[in-house]
Amino acid sequence: MNSDPAVMKQFPSLLTTEESNSFVDRIIESWQRGYGLWVVERRDSGSFVGFVGFSQPGWSAHFTPCIEIGWRLSSLSWGNRFATEGAVVALSWARENIVFPRNEVVSFTTTANTRSRRVMEKLGLVHDESDDFDHPLLPDWPNRRHVLYRMKI
Repeated sequence: MNSDPAVMKQFPSLLTTEESNSFVDRIIESWQRGYGLWVVERRDSGSFVGFVGFSQPGWSAHFTPCIEIGWRLSSLSWGNRFATEGAVVALSWARENIVFPRNEVVSFTTTANTRSRRVMEKLGLVHDESDDFDHPLLPDWPNRRHVLYRMKI
């Protein structure tokens, strides 16, 4: 999935196998704080679809510290509502299990990522242009500009 150009279109580069494995290690480690990303599988076949859940950015911006809800799905699974359905379940779980800074959850993506922006809006997250930001870890990337969506929890 992390080497699929369609999936990674909104990211600076494809991930190598080693980078993907390191990413999975970080996902596992993140559960030490009580939350993280879940694997999403198809119920009918058990095949891997992607992930959905929560992370905490390790960089500073005007809205950090925060907890982000996010997802990444294989391109073959797009259009099946897996991101929205998974995020709804994750938010329901989170309301009972996570203490959110400022009682809100955030989500962000590149300005051009209309698929993720639609999911954010379906979930009830709200975009305010004054919150948009240049991603601090991507200083030389043309798609550095990101939109921020928020929702009170």
